[in-house]
Amino acid sequence: MSLKKYLKDKSSYIVFYFLLMTFMSFIIYLDGTIKVHISNIIYINIVGIVFFILYLLIGFIKKKNHYEFAQDILKGKIENLDEYSIVEALPNPTNYDEEVYIELIKILHKIEKDKINKMYKDKKENKEFTLSWVHEIKTPIAASRLILDNSIGKSVDYVVDKIENEIDKIDEFVEQALYYSRAGSFSKDYFVTEFKLEEVIKTSIKKHAKIFINKRINMKMDNLDIYVSSDKKWLLYIVDQILSNALKYTDSEGEILIKAEKNSKESKLIIKDNGAGIRKEDIDRVFEKGFTGYNGRENYKSTGLGLYLAKKLSKKLGHNITLKSVLNEYTEVTVHFPKLIEFYNEVR
Repeated sequence: MSLKKYLKDKSSYIVFYFLLMTFMSFIIYLDGTIKVHISNIIYINIVGIVFFILYLLIGFIKKKNHYEFAQDILKGKIENLDEYSIVEALPNPTNYDEEVYIELIKILHKIEKDKINKMYKDKKENKEFTLSWVHEIKTPIAASRLILDNSIGKSVDYVVDKIENEIDKIDEFVEQALYYSRAGSFSKDYFVTEFKLEEVIKTSIKKHAKIFINKRINMKMDNLDIYVSSDKKWLLYIVDQILSNALKYTDSEGEILIKAEKNSKESKLIIKDNGAGIRKEDIDRVFEKGFTGYNGRENYKSTGLGLYLAKKLSKKLGHNITLKSVLNEYTEVTVHFPKLIEFYNEVR
């Protein structure tokens, strides 16, 4: 920082000082009650100017060191500084104004750093999902080619049925990718209406009808004429994921119960199967992204994304999902639909 720039910054103080001293000198000189010689007035002004110049010089030296350090940071002359430590390296404030601005800079830097970290995390998650998704979708594609390569001597109906099974798997993976990509812009793509749970359940059952038939799984439904407020499309996807898991982990000739309950605080959709169940140590982690647990690793093909997306979307809709299970006995997943007043109080 040059002396010229510093004096320019202090120009208002300099003008104010000379106006004040001129005013005071005239008052003293023109006051008839006080006899002050003109030489004394000049002496007072000279001493005042000397002290004022010393004040400006001391201030300039402090500011010069302060701004030179800041300039060194801007020009990259300070070693071992990156975008995260540069704010911490800012020179100490010399007055309250600088203190306020430095604190403001630190707050803005933290906000931007959090945004960048979130973007980095989202990018990493998207990359992991893409790699996982590509790996998973290759399986039904490869299986379809294998079916075609080994179709000689087999009936057309058999081949078509097997190919259709693999296409259904591909369709499920594509739908999963679609909902995963749209989850971030969820607020722009939902419409809450009131409808019967039965409408969503029947649509989902129809979608999985082939698996029910092939595995000869018994279906029981009870009290599904309860009305809930939600987005039908997103709720259908949530139910699809829960029902798909129930079918995946339920053995042939097993049973799935779907029922609804209602009390003064909420409505509940309960999907219970008598399948493989979940280990006690895995129950609290089944909604984590990518977590497959013992069953998903050892006995079934699982991406660990179905329940994660279901939980994430249910929260965005103002719902909640809970799970109870006993290994080798049952798994019970409950979707909670709190009444609006309860949800409002919970948010507050």
